Amino acid sequence: MSTTTAVHSPHWVTDGGMETDLIFHHGVALPHFAAFPLIEEERGRRLLADYYAGYADVAAAAGAGLMLESPTWRANPDWGARLGYGPVELHAANVAAIAFLRGLARRYRDLGTPVRISGMVGPRGDGYAVGAHIDPDEACAYHRPQLEAFAEAGVDVATAYTLTDTGEAIGIVLAARAVGLAVGISFTVGTDGRLLDGTTVAQSIRTLDQEAPPDHFLLNCAHPRHIAAGVAGMADAALSKEMAVRITGLRYNASTRSHEELDDAAELDEGNPADLKTAHDNLSSSFPALEILGGCCGTDARHVAALWSGLSARDDEQYS
Repeated sequence: MSTTTAVHSPHWVTDGGMETDLIFHHGVALPHFAAFPLIEEERGRRLLADYYAGYADVAAAAGAGLMLESPTWRANPDWGARLGYGPVELHAANVAAIAFLRGLARRYRDLGTPVRISGMVGPRGDGYAVGAHIDPDEACAYHRPQLEAFAEAGVDVATAYTLTDTGEAIGIVLAARAVGLAVGISFTVGTDGRLLDGTTVAQSIRTLDQEAPPDHFLLNCAHPRHIAAGVAGMADAALSKEMAVRITGLRYNASTRSHEELDDAAELDEGNPADLKTAHDNLSSSFPALEILGGCCGTDARHVAALWSGLSARDDEQYS
């Protein structure tokens, strides 16, 4: 007898490791790991449309919704300046990225797939390294222009990924609230399941919920085994429960390597989709509120399809 309906299934398929997929599988040069300039040229838009189509297929097969994440992880002032984008050009690029997704969303909705559009925010610094602590007010002022562009373009939610600092996360939430956006915060963790400065995920969630609560939390850019290490290391049961119910999204790395090892690697570590699925299945009961499931570095549509294999959103209350 199938047990699919006895297990809570997430409702939203999201994509995988866009930048690693485009670089290693399609030979696309992405200076500073920035995908947003692709929106400006026809070939780039075709590549992105083909990329998202693979995840739309996964969503359709699972009877799930599709969360379209904009290719704007690096579309903030510091990284934009390295690519020759001033404030005006950067605003236009962020608006254009959302407009592009709105066009794709109309196409997928016509085919019967519910779609949510997420404006992606990345860290000011390097998501794989710990920098100096970031003042929340400074982070709010820094990230607000991108969030204003998303609000102007009409996103459903803003999501900040690969964060390593709670101060920056607080600032992003404050900026999102100031422009009227729902917002999700996603932390990345090391092999021990903690933020890269040693803070536990649960402690970071509690801090944000006290200072500037986002609509939901996610974890990304880590293998399930690394996240599991953080869950297993939670001695405080109350904190552990707090973490479990607030985290609604997981976007995994394909590799079990550390961030430092991935930074030093000359070739892409794609891991094994079946192993990734097994590792997720072993972890998923720790996150009963899970709604969003996808990949991060090293993953592509094959990995996300594997994660969703055997899952169906059809039997759950959908798309809340």
